[in-house]
Amino acid sequence: MREIGHDLFLRGLVSSHSGNMSVRVGGEIYITRTKSMLGRLKKGDIVKVPLEAADPETLKIASSETPVHMRIYVETDGRSIIHAHPPYSILTSFFLGNRTLRPLDWEGRVLLKSIPFVEIEEDEEKGRKIANCLKDSKVVVVKGHGSFAIGDNLEEAYMYTMSLEHSCFFLYHLEIQKKWRKK
Repeated sequence: MREIGHDLFLRGLVSSHSGNMSVRVGGEIYITRTKSMLGRLKKGDIVKVPLEAADPETLKIASSETPVHMRIYVETDGRSIIHAHPPYSILTSFFLGNRTLRPLDWEGRVLLKSIPFVEIEEDEEKGRKIANCLKDSKVVVVKGHGSFAIGDNLEEAYMYTMSLEHSCFFLYHLEIQKKWRKK
């Protein structure tokens, strides 16, 4: 977890105290605590949470996104989750809304095929909508908020997060080029 958290921070996919990640082991998940620094994770920054009937006191120290992670684990085959705030993915979410992106770059087309972008109005619907998208995709982007990626392990979830950001980087810059050409 430390290495992946450090990589997420160095690549600018999370800021100092944003983002979270988890791993499912049997009936438990190991998730980063709320307000932890993914770029500098320490032993006390990982919280063990039972997948069923989590203790309210444990949920207070675990990431605020723990209920979303739990829903994803129950409804998908994901064994690891990364929630990041990739800047180009978030920028792209503002002009895509509730649509699916078909990456233009080769890596994105091969790894991701298509990327759902969703708008979420109410916190209660967040876990359901995100988990539903991740049944058919390895990554989803929540408008103005960030990405959730699943994988068999954290390295795979990181790969999908990074591929997402590259695809959105290219798309964003192509959109800027189109606007410049029109002037």
